[in-house]
Amino acid sequence: MKALKLASVALALIAPVAMAQTSTWKSYPAHSEADFSVKHLSISNVHGRFGKVDATIVLNDQDVTKSTANVTIDVAGLDTGQTPRDNHLKTDSFFDVAKYPSCTFVSTSVAKGGSGFQVSGNLTLHGVTKPVVLDVSGSGLPITSPMDKKQHLGFEATTTIHRLDFGVGTTFPDAVVSDEVKITIELDAVKQ
Repeated sequence: MKALKLASVALALIAPVAMAQTSTWKSYPAHSEADFSVKHLSISNVHGRFGKVDATIVLNDQDVTKSTANVTIDVAGLDTGQTPRDNHLKTDSFFDVAKYPSCTFVSTSVAKGGSGFQVSGNLTLHGVTKPVVLDVSGSGLPITSPMDKKQHLGFEATTTIHRLDFGVGTTFPDAVVSDEVKITIELDAVKQ
């Protein structure tokens, strides 16, 4: 009888842990990227892409609001399609990639809203950490890739930051390079 009571107590303690299923997803480099868009001279948008994206998402299958995301973006690999401009953006006049080669985003909370979810977190760029909110939408159910036979999920996250808040390009006024920079992160995430 004592053994049965002990087993019941053990099951009662283990049950909440077993019900809180999580899954870990890592970005697939060939199909993941981070892009930016910024207005130049108030007349045209300049688009660019940062280097590789390394993201880890831990999804709580029972309550997605308890999920987490950690993203590292290779700023040193930025590319706007114009080598002279890229070289200038990499200097200490803008990103100073010799000192700050990457930026990171670490989530602090997830809430339903926007086009799917609002993921709040801390963005560290150019040595400065500020809170930002990503508007995240997903592809829905996982798809098994015929190539690697693994489950994949798609995510798109967008936000707008103020570059001056992060000390990027402080000698360039808003009329020359807009303070507002739109960022889009596209992820193909593979279940681990």
